[in-house]
Amino acid sequence: MRMEGKAWKFGDNISTDHIAPGRLFHLRSNLPELAKHVLEDADPEFADKVAPGDFVVGGKNFGLGSSREHAPTIIKLAGVSAVLAKSFARIFFRNAVNVGLPVIICDTDQIDAYDELAIDLSKGIIYNKTKSLELRTSPLPKAMIRLLDDGGLAAHVSKHGDLVVDEGE
Repeated sequence: MRMEGKAWKFGDNISTDHIAPGRLFHLRSNLPELAKHVLEDADPEFADKVAPGDFVVGGKNFGLGSSREHAPTIIKLAGVSAVLAKSFARIFFRNAVNVGLPVIICDTDQIDAYDELAIDLSKGIIYNKTKSLELRTSPLPKAMIRLLDDGGLAAHVSKHGDLVVDEGE
């Protein structure tokens, strides 16, 4: 699984309230509308300027806060290919995988805002094209890539009728 796009850099402790502002809770049943406000409390220009394929790059503890799946869902609906961070809140990480949004644990110090990135999830390579740097992370297991390719856990079960993911493929 390979993807390319621009980095949108955020700091440590980006909460689910930064991602899906609580004041817009009334939009929770209209996720495409809520996605128009994704991360606006962390960067007011993000939702209007993010392009399909771009990446959200965070620091430590990305996605802390509530257990709502809205946060990773609206990041994905905004067209973001993946979220890279030094660490993730456990529930955000799980919810992201469930909705089919790749989350990559890596050192993000050498990635700056607007850097052009190319990522190969199966090889665990993040290439910062802007700086001509190759960063390494753990490759995602084939089972995880298959879940993500299928669009997340629910889509995988709908497509295959079960949770079995064959590592041997």
